[in-house]
Amino acid sequence: MKAYNFNAGPCVLPKQAIENTIKALYDFDNTGIGIAEISHRTPGWEKLMADTRQLWRDLLGIPEEYEVLFLGGGASTQFMAVPANLLNKKAAYLQTGVWAKKAAKEAKLFGETVIVASSEDKTYSYIPKGWTVPADADYFHITTNNTIYGTEIRRDMDASEINNVMLVADMSSDIMSRPVDVKKYGLIYGGAQKNVGPAGVTFVIVRKDILGKITDRQYMNPLPTMVDYRTHAAEEAKNISMFNTPPVINIYMMYETLKWVKELGGVEEMNKINVKKSNLLYEEIDRNSMFIGTAEKESRSIMNHCFVMAPGYEDKQDAFMAFAKERGMVGIKGHRSVGGFRASLYNACPIEAVEALVQCMQDFERQNK
Repeated sequence: MKAYNFNAGPCVLPKQAIENTIKALYDFDNTGIGIAEISHRTPGWEKLMADTRQLWRDLLGIPEEYEVLFLGGGASTQFMAVPANLLNKKAAYLQTGVWAKKAAKEAKLFGETVIVASSEDKTYSYIPKGWTVPADADYFHITTNNTIYGTEIRRDMDASEINNVMLVADMSSDIMSRPVDVKKYGLIYGGAQKNVGPAGVTFVIVRKDILGKITDRQYMNPLPTMVDYRTHAAEEAKNISMFNTPPVINIYMMYETLKWVKELGGVEEMNKINVKKSNLLYEEIDRNSMFIGTAEKESRSIMNHCFVMAPGYEDKQDAFMAFAKERGMVGIKGHRSVGGFRASLYNACPIEAVEALVQCMQDFERQNK
C-alpha cells in the first residue's frame, strides 16, 4: 500500500533531495568523507553555504541589504531573539494562533507588547481585520500561516496599512510556497521543517541596518553573543551563520530542496501548483455532505486544510480516520485544539496525494450516507 504524507510537522521532502542527501552522507563533494563528518571550514562546505544563501536570494529576490542566516533552535528560539534584537520600547503583535501567542509571550519579557487584534475568540478560525498598529511600535509581528487552525495571510502588507512600522514575519509554514516581497519586511524567520528542509535549521532574513539599535533597554543590553544577529551576520563571508558549527546535514538538505524548487520553476510556479492542490481539496470539503471546513473561507490556508465531520455525522469521525488509514493517508488527524482532520499540502506533497485523499472522502461518503 502506498503511503501519502499529510503530516503538519516535518514536511514532505522532494525525493531527489532525500536521495542526494543519502549520497552525501557517504561522500560529500568527492572528498571520500560524509557530510556529517566534514569540517565546516573546508572550501567545499563554505561554497555550499554560499550557494544555499544564493538560492534563497534567487528564489525570493532578496536584496543585498538583507542577510540570510541559518541558525539553530527552531522558530521558537526566534520568538525570543526577535524582541531581544529589535524591541527598545514597544512591540505590536497580531495574534492569529498558538504560535503567534507564544511569540507575543516572549516579547513581553523585553518590553511593552501590544496585541493589536486576536482571533482567539473563535478558535483562531479567521484572520482579524480592522486593527491599528501603534505608530510608536518598534516593529509589528505577524505569523503568516497558522498550521493548527488552517488560516493564512497570503499577501505582503503595505507600509501604509501598518502605520509605517517595521514588519516582522514568522513564515515557518508557508515560506517558498508563494512569491514574497522581501523589501516590505525588516525581518522574516522560520523553522525549515515545513517547506525547505528537515527540522534542525532555522532561516532568518534580516535587513542589516536594523541591527544593533537596542539603546534604551536595561535588560539584555548588550545582547549575549549567540542571541545577537550581528554575531551570525559577520561581514566576512566565511563567518556568516558559522560562528559555531552549523547543522550541516539539515542545511545540505535545504540546499537540495531549494534546488528542486528552482528546477520546478521557482516560487511563482510553486504557487500555481499549491493553489491547484488546495482548490482541489477545498472543493471536496465544501461539496462532501459528511465534512465541513473549520476556517473561514476568506482566511483559508493553502498549506494546512482543516475540516471536521459535518453536523449529524460526528459519530463517524473514528470510522473515517480508520477508513483513510487503510487507504494510506498518513498524518491527517487534526490538532487537539481543533479536532477532526488536517491535511497539510506543503510544496513537495504531490497532487497525486491530494487526488487520493479526495477519492477517499468520496468513497466514504458513498458508503455511509
